[in-house]
Amino acid sequence: MTSPHSPDHSTGPADDRDPKAELAALRQSIDNIDMALVAMLAERFRCTQEVGKLKARYNMPPADPAREKRQIARLRQLASDARLDPDFAEKFLNFIISEVIRHHEAIARDKNGQSSC
Repeated sequence: MTSPHSPDHSTGPADDRDPKAELAALRQSIDNIDMALVAMLAERFRCTQEVGKLKARYNMPPADPAREKRQIARLRQLASDARLDPDFAEKFLNFIISEVIRHHEAIARDKNGQSSC
């Protein structure tokens, strides 16, 4: 069942739609989704920067392996529920986590008067 906002991807002999127009519409949807993903990632990193500042202020370690493990399990379940490959979702989250930790380490170095370059 398709929603009124998603294109009908059925094909068959009676399919007389213009494939170039359909391709353009699908690509426009992809571009819109990419824009939303970037906006969401930017917001997520704004939040994690604040976490990094808090951790640095109170001399907390940049990484939290127990939370990371819980987050990975949570994201895998969300991915599965959304019919997205959980392995892909985990790889994606691991990449984000490694960037967050890198940022937290840089914030901690800056707090201690060390250059982050």
